Amino acid sequence: MMEHKNQVAAFYAKTAAGYDAAASGRHERANDLGQLREMVAHLVRGHTILELACGTGYWTEVMAASAERIVATDTSAEMLALATRRRLPADKVSFREADGLDLPADLGDFTAVFIGFWWSHLLREEQEAFLKQLRARVGKDVLLIVLDDAYVEGSSTTIARTDAQGNTFQLVTTPDGERVELPKSYPTDSTLRKRLADAVREIKIVRMEYYWLLTCRLK
Repeated sequence: MMEHKNQVAAFYAKTAAGYDAAASGRHERANDLGQLREMVAHLVRGHTILELACGTGYWTEVMAASAERIVATDTSAEMLALATRRRLPADKVSFREADGLDLPADLGDFTAVFIGFWWSHLLREEQEAFLKQLRARVGKDVLLIVLDDAYVEGSSTTIARTDAQGNTFQLVTTPDGERVELPKSYPTDSTLRKRLADAVREIKIVRMEYYWLLTCRLK
């Protein structure tokens, strides 16, 4: 489990410099992204946000327009360095190097948690441990917003293998040509509801062509 966690972190550290350019170059996804930006900005209005795996700060910037305050975290120093270049208001947004699977106790209090494109990189056992830890860390009734990829033939990276526990993996290539196997899932609505049922309530899922957005409340 630790091996795959480190592989995900290492991959995104290596691809940090070109991450935003690669994402913005996928023009077929622009309409979905535009809708998601509006939806996320509306959902976080007035909230104090804990953002996990913030990457280059793309969604941090979206949320900063309407959220009360944001603590954006990531394990990658390279990603955080890019995120700070967005020069978001210091009185509203702070960045912190932290592991979403081992959250520090001194992050503060929050009314909402945002996870963009990280859930699908967690193994099943990591998802369970994460939800348990999150509930203990931020408390009940906190809004949880999860945004991730839907599988689209010809656009998404295909699944290379499935292990005995049902975890799925994809093969990706770093800028220096290294081939890396990363956990990656494309869950159905039914799978998401089953995985989250014991930890949350009021699950709502919006499906678009390229993405899905889930909101719920921690029990």
